[in-house]
Amino acid sequence: MPAAADTVGAPYRVLARKYRPATFAQLTGQEAMVRTLTNAIAAGRIAQAFMLTGVRGVGKTTTARIIARALNCIGPDGNGGPTAKPCGVCEHCIAIAEDRHVDVLELDAASRAGGVNEVRELVDGVRYRPVSARYKIYIIDEVHMMTGPGFNALLKTLEEPPEHVKFIFATTEIRKVPVTVLSRCQRFDLRRLDVETLIKLYTDVAKAEAVTIAPAAVALIARAADGSARDGLSLLDQAIARAEGEITETEVRDMLGLADRTQLFDLFDLLMRGDASEALSLLESMYATGADPAVVIQDLLELAHWLTRLKLVPQAGDMPGVPEAERVRGGEMAGKLTIAQLARVWQMLLKGLTEVQAAPLPLQAAEMVLIRLAHASDLPTPADLVRQLQNGEPAVDRSRSSLGVERSPAATSSAAPVLQPPAPRPDPSDRPRALAAAAVVAVQAEPVSQAIPVAATPDSFAAVVALVGERREAILQAHLRNNVHLVRFEAGRIEIRPDEHAPRNLANRLGALLSEWTAKRWVVAISSEPGEPTLAEQTASVERQERAEVTAHPLVQAVLATFPGATIEAIRELTPPGEPANDGEAEI
Repeated sequence: MPAAADTVGAPYRVLARKYRPATFAQLTGQEAMVRTLTNAIAAGRIAQAFMLTGVRGVGKTTTARIIARALNCIGPDGNGGPTAKPCGVCEHCIAIAEDRHVDVLELDAASRAGGVNEVRELVDGVRYRPVSARYKIYIIDEVHMMTGPGFNALLKTLEEPPEHVKFIFATTEIRKVPVTVLSRCQRFDLRRLDVETLIKLYTDVAKAEAVTIAPAAVALIARAADGSARDGLSLLDQAIARAEGEITETEVRDMLGLADRTQLFDLFDLLMRGDASEALSLLESMYATGADPAVVIQDLLELAHWLTRLKLVPQAGDMPGVPEAERVRGGEMAGKLTIAQLARVWQMLLKGLTEVQAAPLPLQAAEMVLIRLAHASDLPTPADLVRQLQNGEPAVDRSRSSLGVERSPAATSSAAPVLQPPAPRPDPSDRPRALAAAAVVAVQAEPVSQAIPVAATPDSFAAVVALVGERREAILQAHLRNNVHLVRFEAGRIEIRPDEHAPRNLANRLGALLSEWTAKRWVVAISSEPGEPTLAEQTASVERQERAEVTAHPLVQAVLATFPGATIEAIRELTPPGEPANDGEAEI
């Protein structure tokens, strides 16, 4: 990448600005967009508005400036037209590159130009022709931050702008931009840069800066950039300022707060062998050298993903750019682990990462995550447990767990095993593993031995709600009573109108549960009709009516008059003489 060396005494420019692309040819990793724009400019098919979207640091604003230069370039001789290869020496190219061109207005919707008043000022200026350039170009960054009225004020001008005006929008949140705006723009999605592309870019920049950097250090910076060229250049800038001489992998790891890759493999291996004590000691050592506990858990998560890929696609280890440790040692570890184990580790680490990030003491939270992983490392999969239970085999190895599965002598001819506690007192240190194994056995064994009886077909919506309560779906029952208006009911089909407090998946969930419980197909549809009051409202209405009738009764009126301040706390029916009392009867 071309770069002009800083002159003595000149202010320092950060690498992200110094090596900002100035032409389409210098854009890295955006070949599809460059080809489309190049062909459009060459054919004179230039849209009135462009929408550039992508993650931070992939070149949205840079691309907008290149488009502005391409459209306004007049060539070295001053007679050129729009070109995909701006000369870089004419007055317009130089002024745009230095952010001082009067006809190229760069605005930020996050700080200004997002409100309706600012947009109206912009629209008022659109009708005036450019001062010196071929086109008046409006570059609006973070356009998704514009207000709704601001978008509406721009729509008409955006659809039919004057011939001398072009709009270029940039955003990281394309879903927040109204469809009415998107439909008036040519959209280009700038892709996230892959690690190999970033490694080449940063290596070229380091050579241009006469900086010696280890390939492993470049790879670390490329991975930490997460697809953003600008973020990686900022990290490279920091590494150059930090190092004295050659930039090594160790220095970059210390700068990023990363653990040594070899130590990471050692930690993962200890966890898979169930050695919690050594794993905690290694984590403490890594923490003492500057590793962030949350980053360690995230690295373990990345390693679990890499081992899973190697397990499914062994050829992935032979791809260029894969470090030797990950290829050799990763291949060995992947061969010893099963997909079920790796999937379980992934789920536990994913949940643990959230806990560590939210914990007031990240190190302690990370230690608890490692302890759970170590104790769960030797547990059989749920499928293995069920198979062992059905075949009468021991569900858990006694040598590795405090919970045993033995067969009763009286059940030698039966396939169903009998769980019995082991004779020796279990070691307290193995209790988490025992509880986890017992939980998995209980959850997996119950569906095998118990069948859910088929319920009778409900004949009313109230019967449906009662059935939901019988099947212990308390939350769903509460929503059906309080937040659902019945529109129409017939066997197999229910039409309802949920209010704003009902879950979005209520209709689908209710239909699926009723079909499962009754062994018949049920359809629950959403209707816009008002429908009946909710069951809770109907119950409250009946209670109010009863209270009004009771309050108007002469005997009650006499009681209330005799005892000032008395209130009616409950209304119950008297038991008629000669009839047995039941739970639903009582007196006033």
